[in-house]
Amino acid sequence: MAHTYLLFEFAQDEEKAQQARHKLEGWKQAFRLDKKLLYKMERAAVDGGETKPAETEKEKPKGKGKGAAKGEGGPEKAKEDIRLLIRLDFSGHEKLSAQRWTQRIPAEEPFSGASPKVIKAGDEAFEGTEKRFEELD
Repeated sequence: MAHTYLLFEFAQDEEKAQQARHKLEGWKQAFRLDKKLLYKMERAAVDGGETKPAETEKEKPKGKGKGAAKGEGGPEKAKEDIRLLIRLDFSGHEKLSAQRWTQRIPAEEPFSGASPKVIKAGDEAFEGTEKRFEELD
């Protein structure tokens, strides 16, 4: 059976995104879903209505003077849109489990308010979503 992707956009709500991540970790341990439920978080910097990928490493002040110690003159923290991409990978004989998780995850609290989107094999956005999932760290 092909993968099923669930896409959640948390906008800039870091707290909800961390709650969702924590809930996924709990489910992975409780239901032994180690390789069947994989997720990756994508952060994209928002700059005046334009979204671009966020940098993974931030510049650190190089000098050891007073300005560097206080963080003066450094770049302001950019606002980031947070997206959670979940891949469900159940085998062909686990169709019922795959269906239940596809319905359960978007219905739970931290996920329901994050505009859930289910992307299955055969959908137009499937190939792009699969490529994006593989490219994320």
